[in-house]
Amino acid sequence: MTNHEEAFIKRIADRKAIVAIAGLGYVGLPLALSFAEVGFQVLGLDIDEEKIRKIGRRESYIGHISDERLKGSANLFSASTDFHLAREADALIICVPTPLTREREPDLAFVEGTLAALLDHLRPGQLLSLESTTFPGTTEEVLRPPIEARGLTIGKDFFLVYSPEREDPANPDFQTQTIPKVLGGSTESSARVGLALYGQVVERMVPVSSTRAAELTKLLENIYRAVNIGLVNELKVVASRMGLDIHEIINAAATKPFGYTPFYPGPGIGGHCIPIDPFYLTWKARGYGVHTRFIELAGEINAGMPRYVVDKISAALNDRSKPLRGSRILLLGMAYKKNVEDMRESPSLEVLGLLAQAGAQVEYSDPHVPLMPRTRRGDFGLRSVPLTPESLASFDAAVLLTDHRAFDKPFILKHSNLVIDTRGAFPAAPTVVKA
Repeated sequence: MTNHEEAFIKRIADRKAIVAIAGLGYVGLPLALSFAEVGFQVLGLDIDEEKIRKIGRRESYIGHISDERLKGSANLFSASTDFHLAREADALIICVPTPLTREREPDLAFVEGTLAALLDHLRPGQLLSLESTTFPGTTEEVLRPPIEARGLTIGKDFFLVYSPEREDPANPDFQTQTIPKVLGGSTESSARVGLALYGQVVERMVPVSSTRAAELTKLLENIYRAVNIGLVNELKVVASRMGLDIHEIINAAATKPFGYTPFYPGPGIGGHCIPIDPFYLTWKARGYGVHTRFIELAGEINAGMPRYVVDKISAALNDRSKPLRGSRILLLGMAYKKNVEDMRESPSLEVLGLLAQAGAQVEYSDPHVPLMPRTRRGDFGLRSVPLTPESLASFDAAVLLTDHRAFDKPFILKHSNLVIDTRGAFPAAPTVVKA
């Protein structure tokens, strides 16, 4: 054990270490609060000045994190746009987005930009941890060389790990502390230091042999979900042609106590992980001469679901002698998953765009998204429509895209002319069409 390793672990044990977290979004903010809540001084770093101002006022900008939780950490958690402050920290944790390019290849611009902002402020004795989802080799090929070019030796006077985030926003059953955390180090000493740090806030650490193993672990988790969702989405189409309710089939199959895990179909997939992460592996796999046909097929199926939903809406209106063009359509739910405000990669946006292109008059209702922000698909300039008997009756069809708990299903069914249900949330009825 080197002197730097011993000193770092002692500062962690004594709660004297300062933890800096770069990127204060859905991953970084709850992680920062978790460290502060167990007694660490935490510095949040972000280029978004509005986030920094809100943290200063102790106002949450994430729905499932309360203002009270921010207020409770006031003495230990501060935030800034000044990355020079990173030099004061013992641990630096990067929690920034890893999107795709237009060519559906990995875009590490946020990771590389964050590292560039930190490089001049790195010093001996620090730990750098990357949590952003990425392809195997990123930590060693993208982060390690610039750090070592600064004269720091990984494993001796500087420590480098990869420990992927496992946040599930708005899920009350799992918190940062209770979700087992995978970690791989660039060196054995890096792994020991990383485990000592995260072990202060996470109940169970899961060490793996390398950063590359940890990176692939994260991709496997999300690819597993993407492929299984693609499977049930395809089965939904088959079941619909057969006049069967796929949700009834899935729920019946789920009674098997072994060998089966239920996954549920929908209007597509959304969020920052499931629509994106599989393509990080398909891109990297090509460098090894491997064509990941199974993964890419699931991606094609999931990407086609918004079009499938629009076709079902059109057919349902045609059955009622109404063309899609000119029809008034109310979309219920713009967030990518229930009970959150997160619209990243939401299939609802794709459905909205396709309907608008077809000439429908589209509005939406979402209690978590009162005003639709500008997205990469455009600025629709819409506000959430309150659900009243009069408003529901004014639309030719209401389309459930996100099954928020706040939606009163019996009320919606009672006052709607037609309900298109993409989530299996409504009972069979003459005015309900499963999509």
